[in-house]
Amino acid sequence: MANETTPKNAPPAEENDLNRAKASPQTRLSPIWIVPLVAVIIGLWLVYDNYTSRGTLVTLTMDSAEGIEAGSTLIRSRNVEIGRVQSVRLSDDLSHTVMTARIQPEAEAMLREDSRFWVVKPRIGREGISGLGTVLSGAYIQLEPGRSSESRREFQVSDVPPVAPAGQAGLQISLVSQLGNSLRVGDPVSYQGYTVGRVEDTRFEPDSRTMHHQVFIEEPYAQLVTDSTRFWTSSGVDFRWDADGVRVNIESLEALLGGGVTFGVPEDLPMGRPVEPNARFSLYADEDSAREGTFNHYLEYVLLVDDTVRGLSRGAPVEFRGVRMGTVAAVPWNFTAPQPDSRARFAIPVLIRIEPQRLGIENEDIDLEEWNARFKRMFALGLRASLKNGSLLTGALFVDLNFHRELADEYIAETFSDHTVFPTVAGGFAQIQAQVASLLEKLNALEVEPLLAGLDRNLQASESVLNEVRETSAAINQLLNDPDTQAIGGNLNATLEELRSTLQGVSPSSPAYQELTTAIERLDRLMRDLQPLTRTLNENPRALLFDNLDTQDPVPRAPR
Repeated sequence: MANETTPKNAPPAEENDLNRAKASPQTRLSPIWIVPLVAVIIGLWLVYDNYTSRGTLVTLTMDSAEGIEAGSTLIRSRNVEIGRVQSVRLSDDLSHTVMTARIQPEAEAMLREDSRFWVVKPRIGREGISGLGTVLSGAYIQLEPGRSSESRREFQVSDVPPVAPAGQAGLQISLVSQLGNSLRVGDPVSYQGYTVGRVEDTRFEPDSRTMHHQVFIEEPYAQLVTDSTRFWTSSGVDFRWDADGVRVNIESLEALLGGGVTFGVPEDLPMGRPVEPNARFSLYADEDSAREGTFNHYLEYVLLVDDTVRGLSRGAPVEFRGVRMGTVAAVPWNFTAPQPDSRARFAIPVLIRIEPQRLGIENEDIDLEEWNARFKRMFALGLRASLKNGSLLTGALFVDLNFHRELADEYIAETFSDHTVFPTVAGGFAQIQAQVASLLEKLNALEVEPLLAGLDRNLQASESVLNEVRETSAAINQLLNDPDTQAIGGNLNATLEELRSTLQGVSPSSPAYQELTTAIERLDRLMRDLQPLTRTLNENPRALLFDNLDTQDPVPRAPR
C-alpha cells in the first residue's frame, strides 16, 4: 500500500508513456547520403577552381586586327605569357575591332589605369630592325604594367611601341604648330644636338587646323624646359638664301634622316621658370622663326614705296645704320586700300614692325606709346626709310633707316589703312636710275650738229698731221737705209777700239803711267821748294831786287 496519491484528472499511465515517446524521437542519418553530399562539395570546388583559374577578362580595342587570331595570339609581359586573345569582332559602329582576352590571375595586378598594350610585329625604322622573332611565331600583344592605384579592364591597343616606359621620370608637354607632316611618333627631341626626348603622339585638329604633338622629355633634362623656351623643327639641312647671304646649317645624322624637334632659350631672354606638366608651346618652322617669336612687343608702320619691291620678302631685316631694329611683316600689305591724297603716284604698301626688344630692352620697360611719339619726332628731323641691296649674290633687299637732314622740312604726316606712314626716300638703285635719266636729258638738250662739225674739222686736221708724220717716217727710213749712214756704225766701232787701246796705254801697269806719276812727284817737290820764295815775295816784293832788305834805299844823285 502506497502513500502516493494520484491526481484526480491525471491521464492514464499508458497515455503518458505514449506522449513521452513522441516528444523525444531518436533520428539517425543514413550512410547513403554521404556520397551525394561529397559529390556536391567536389563539384562546387571544381566550379570555383575553374572560375578562378580562368583569369580576368579584359576588352581590347584597336583600329585593325592585322596579325591577331582568336585563340592563338598571346599576351606577354617581359616576354612571359600572361594571357591569350579569346575572340575578335567588329565594333557595333564598324569603326574598329574589339578583342576579348583573358589575363592569368597572377598577372591581374598589372591591369592598372595607366597600363599600355601594343602589337609586336616585325618593324624597320631609324633605330634598326625589331620584332624578327614574330616572323615564325606570329604577332603578339605586349603589356606594360602601369603604376596607378586604380584598376582597369578596357584598354586601347597601339600599333607602335610607346616611346617612354610607364612611370619613367620626365616631363610631357604639348607642341602646337601649322606644320602638317613635319613630325612623326618617335622623332628625337634634342637640345644643342643631344637627344633628350621623343615625340610620343601626333594628331591633327581640323577645327583649329593645327597639329598637336605630345613630347616627352626625360629626366634630368626636363629642367631645361622653362617658360622662355622655344621649340622649332630640325630638318637636318637648313639652306638659306636671303638678304644676309647664303647660310647652310646641318643637324645630326638622325635629324638628317627623319627630322625632329630642337629647343632652347634665345640669347636675349632670361632662362625663365620651370613649367608644369602638359604645358603648351608653339612649334616654329626654324630657329630664326623661333627667335622672332620672342619679340612680341612691336610698333607697326607702313612704307609707301615708289620703287620696285622685287627682292624684298617677308622677314627681311629693318636696320638702322647696320643695327637691326625690326622686321618686314608683309610685302605687299593691303594692296587695294586707298592711297593718301597727298600721293601723286601709286605706291606699293609694305608693312614693317619696329621691335624695341631687339635692343636688349626688357618687356616691362617697353612703352609703345612713348616709342611711337619718339619716332614721330624723328620723322620731323629727317628719319627716312629706303630699300637697299643686302647681298649682290642673292639680290635680296632690306629696309634701311637713316637721317636725311635736307629732307627734314618736307615731312608730311600721313596714314594708310589706320597705320602711320613711315616716310621713305629713294633707294640706291632708284637714285642711280634718276641720275642716269638726268644725264640722258642733258645729252638730249645738247646741240649735236655744231659738235659734229667741229669734230669733223678736228678729224681732218688730225688726218693732215698723220700724213706729215707718215712723210717724216719715210724720210727717216730712207736716211737709215743710206750706205753712208750704215757705215757710221763701223767707223764708230773703230774709234772706240782706238780709244780703248789708248786708255790701256795709261793703265797703272803701263810705263807711260809710271813716268807720268814720277813727273807729277817731281813737280810736287818743286812746288814745295818754291813755297818760301812765294811767301817772301808776297810779304816784300823788293826782295827780288835787293839782297838785303834792312838797308836803306840809296839816294839818287845828279849827274856830274
